[in-house]
Parts: sequence; structure tokens; C-alpha cells
Amino acid sequence: MKTSIAILLAILLTAFAWQPDRIITGKVTDGANIALSGVSVSVQGSGYKTVTDRSGGFSIKVPAMARALVFAKNGYQRLTVPISSDSVLQVTMIQNAELLDEAVVTGQTIKMKKSLSFERVASAAATFQGKPLHIAAPSESYKPINENGFLLVGQQPVTTFSVDVDRAAYSNIRRFLNNGQMPPKDAVRIEEMINYFDYNYPQPAGEHPIAIITETTDSPWNPDLKLVHVGLQAQTVSVKNLPPSNLVFLIDVSGSMNEANKLPLLKQAFKLLVDQLRAEDKISLVAYAGSAGLVLPPTSGNEKKTIKDALDKLEAGGSTAGGDGIELAYEIAKKNFLPKGNNRVIIATDGDFNVGISNESELQKLIEEKRKAGIFLSVMGFGMGNYKDSQVETLADKGNGNYAYIDNIQEARKEFVQEFGGTLFTIAKDVKIQIEFNPAHVQAYRLIGYENRALRNDEFSDDQKDAGDMGSGHTVTAIYEIVPRGIVTSFIGKIDPLKYQSNSQPAPGNSGEMLTLRVRYKRPDSEKSVLFDAPVKATSVEFDQCSENLRFASAVAEFGLLLRDSEYKGSATYSDVIKRARGAFGRDEEGYRSEFVQLVKAALSLDPSHELSRK
Repeated sequence: MKTSIAILLAILLTAFAWQPDRIITGKVTDGANIALSGVSVSVQGSGYKTVTDRSGGFSIKVPAMARALVFAKNGYQRLTVPISSDSVLQVTMIQNAELLDEAVVTGQTIKMKKSLSFERVASAAATFQGKPLHIAAPSESYKPINENGFLLVGQQPVTTFSVDVDRAAYSNIRRFLNNGQMPPKDAVRIEEMINYFDYNYPQPAGEHPIAIITETTDSPWNPDLKLVHVGLQAQTVSVKNLPPSNLVFLIDVSGSMNEANKLPLLKQAFKLLVDQLRAEDKISLVAYAGSAGLVLPPTSGNEKKTIKDALDKLEAGGSTAGGDGIELAYEIAKKNFLPKGNNRVIIATDGDFNVGISNESELQKLIEEKRKAGIFLSVMGFGMGNYKDSQVETLADKGNGNYAYIDNIQEARKEFVQEFGGTLFTIAKDVKIQIEFNPAHVQAYRLIGYENRALRNDEFSDDQKDAGDMGSGHTVTAIYEIVPRGIVTSFIGKIDPLKYQSNSQPAPGNSGEMLTLRVRYKRPDSEKSVLFDAPVKATSVEFDQCSENLRFASAVAEFGLLLRDSEYKGSATYSDVIKRARGAFGRDEEGYRSEFVQLVKAALSLDPSHELSRK
């Protein structure tokens, strides 16, 4: 019996020996589809080994009896891939993170050896043999959005909200779609999608640095309803006439920033900003990881090589002392404070604060105190996987600054070159909008987006209440969907008439007005607000005849409703969004609007709930 087994083994070994060694080639990328160099590729259980080149490519000799390839790189999860008959592999590695262990491919799913709580897990895409794999990855966090519903004018005729010039949600959504994923619903802030784009609003002509534009048309996705388009245009100031800047770059160099779309992209982005600085501008550089330190003392904007050299020397590693870094950055900004200048801290991070002042309320308190002293805070988000959108958005809001998400160098150019003045120089702060609807014309209304910017009506006149700011040349766009008087819709239920109130009659002499729009703002050097208003007539224009601004903004809003799978999306489809957006491209010199259409097409191919809209 033993002799027979030995003979059988000998035959099998001989058969394998007849099979020649073969070459397997491939490419290794990260979750953002960026090539990974320096990845160790080895044949499991043998001495065969190679390393990926600058383009992420590899070629390795594989013995006939080999069963798996092992991919390893510092900062990334070790990956074991079974060898099949294919000779070309496309492999995606995921950044390592706390509580994650080695990932092993089994069939078409990568299973983690450690169990993780739901809050710590998010899906990310990997590929093997050209097919999608699903891998556990560190979670991203977003504030929950409770979508605005319709409010009856007879019960609540007044609505109030803070303006929002942030655009981070749009570029973050773009990142998801470009990576072949639908974005989380709470990542879809429709107002930031709309405000990502510039609109051709007229410049202010009167005493106020803000102009108001309004327009009413039919709702494309809800028959019988109307859209009220509200636009604000901040005064554009020439760069040469802008006040001098005291800027402090606060850069996260913790271990979580050790990815191509984080610290390396950050350096490129800030170099673009450095190129825009003037001799009268001063810049300091603070880096933080396990501790915070001054990398570059205040340096004139004309010493660009010195500043860029300091950026080039930054390397990622360590934990994240976000709080310590913020305190040091504010200390430097205070020491070099310009009474009539632009004093601002610009923090660049993936938002993963876990050492120092990590409590969000403590961070908010610190930032609010510094804001009152005239030092504003802007936040630039980078990266994916452990991106903490919920935290960095709050920091920017409390710091009277703007919040952007930089997903590629083109976005950095948009933020720091094309919109340099708006990004850094505030024209009006604490800008609030309040609208009173006339019940003679409007039965109910709904503000699309701005859920995180809602204010109580009494906070409109409260100068202690913080609100959003507008920079040089900034536009703000808001869209209300309204139910005209007399229209029956399922969006509003039957409400019994009030016993003590009667809001059904228009005010004398104002029967032609549909609403009154009020704006409050403060000048950058003042803490007392200024009020002005504009009545809006109850006139509507056919959708095809309304402005290019309204037509394109409504297409973006409709796209947001689809991404959120909103209960108010009505008959909206991706195909209709594409058609309407294409009809409102305008000049589109930078190609942002045409890029939008490509993103809608990507969502159309990824969203399984809208098969019919593809036909």
C-alpha cells in the first residue's frame, strides 16, 4: 500500500514538473486608482519576489505548483490573491487602519480576520481578474441629513437659513462616482452641489456688497408645482486691491495622510496657492502629527521657493494631534495679526483628529473664540477611507471660513487659482436669508437642501448668531419648491382650518407679491448687521424661457434628489438631468458643466434603482 502511494506521488510530482514556470504581470493601485510603487509581490511559500515600479506594474516568475501571490506595502493591508489561469492581474490595495488585519481573497469577497463594528466599516472597491471585490475599510463619517419637507404657509409663512458657499460635497460625490461607487446619502448636500458652479449674476450696484436675483418657473419633476430661484452675488474685488494676508497653513502629517491623494496632493495644491501670494502677504507653516511644530516662520509671499521647499520636506507619520496644531496655528496668527488685513488659518487634513483636543465641542469653542478675535479658519479636506466630513465641516462653519474637498489637482486649481479671492477674502460675514410667503399665492413651500443651515426665525435679527460668509465674487444659490394656492398634491395632507388664526388673505396693497426676501449681513470689520429686502412679484416664466442660471441650477438640484433617493423627486430621471444640463452649459470655459454631465452618466450606470431611466 505504501509503495502504491509513493508511486502515485511520484507520478503527480513528475506531472507538475513537466508544467513550465510562467510569468504573471499586473498593476497595483490604491482605492483612488492611483498607482502604488514599492509594493512587495511574492509567491506564497517560495523565494520568488519582486517590487512594483513607479507605474505600479510588476512581472513575476511563478512556479507551476504555486498557489497564491502575496502583496505587501507599509501602510496598506497585506493581500493574498489565489493564482488562477489568468496571466494578468489588476489588484487594489486598501490603506491599513486600526482594528483591521490581513485581508485574504476567498472567491469574490475579501474577508477580514477581525470583526469590526458597523461604525468602523465601509465598503471600498478592489478588483481581481477584472471583477469587483468587496473589502472592509475604515469608515467615513457624515452628519445625518433630515430632508426638508413642505411647510404650510398658513401655519409657518416665514423661513430662515444661513447662506452656504461651501462646495465640498460636490467634489466628494465626484470622487465616489469616479471610483465606481454611489455616494452615501448623507454625503449629498444639495446646496453645496448647486453652489459648486458659478452663475452669471449681476454685480451689486447699490450701497450693499450683495446683489439679489430671483426668478420663478415650473418644477420640471413635480407637475403643477413651481420653483423659486434665489441668487446672491457678492461684490468682486480685484486681487491687487485686496488687503494683505496673514496666513497660517496648518498641515496634517499624521500616518493617515500617507497616501498619494492626501499629503502629496496637498503639497501640490498649496504650491498653487503660494504662486498667487503677493509680497505684502505673509505665510507661516505649522505641521502636526504626534505633536505640533513650526515648520516655517512668517515668510513674505515673494519668497516662493523658500515656502515650497518647506512644503516638500513634509513627511507623513505618527498620530494626529489636531487640537495641538490648531492652538499653535492660532498663536502664530495672533502674533502676526494684521488689524486691517486678512488673518486666516488654513487647515488641510483628512479630518481624523484622535489626539489632543479631539472633542468636537471643545474644538468649536476654541475656533469661535478666535473668530471673534478676527482670525478666521478655512478647511481643506483630502483623502478617502477615514475621511471625517462631519468634523471638518463643523470646524469651517464655526471659523467663518469655507470648506472644500480637494480630490484632484484640477480642484486645487479651481479653489486656489481661479477663485483665489473668494476662497481667502471675506466681503460679507454672517449672511442670513429670511423669506415671508404670501398665502394669497403660496400654499406650501420646501427649501431644497440647506438642512444643516436652518435657523430659527428669531435668530435672523440676532447679531450674536453665527452664519455663513461670502468671499470676493462668491455666488449663493437657493431653490424653493412651492405649492401654488389651490393646487392639490400628495406632498401636503389635509389640515383642518385654524380656530384663532386667519392667514388666508393677502396684506392690503401687496396682492401682487408672492414673497418678500430679506438679507442680513455684517461687514468684515463690524459686529452690527445690515438689513435690506426685496419683494418678489407672483409672476412665473416657462421653464424653457427662464435663465440659463435657473435651468442649470435646477438640473443640479434634480441630480441631488436622485442621489438621495428623495421622497420629493417626483418624476426626476438621470436622463432628464442630462438633457436639461446640456441645454444650459453656457460658455463653460473650464468644462465644469460638461464634467457634471459625465458624473450624471456615471451615476446612471451605477444606480440599480433607475433601470427604466436608462432606456
